[in-house]
Amino acid sequence: MKLKRLAGPDCEDDDWAQVSLTEWGSVVVQGDLLQPEGDVRPGRGEAAVEISLDLLLEAARAAR
Repeated sequence: MKLKRLAGPDCEDDDWAQVSLTEWGSVVVQGDLLQPEGDVRPGRGEAAVEISLDLLLEAARAAR
């Protein structure tokens, strides 16, 4: 899968929150993994991650 970074630092280290666009037009979000609690209960094969609102807004502007 080819990814185009929309927002977040361009780093070699995998410990950075990023939002990327796939070659198919979908979005990949990398962030801190959340543990299931309350209303956040990912299904099998899914994960919930946390990123800042600023990063999400930066990605939305870059995708336009």
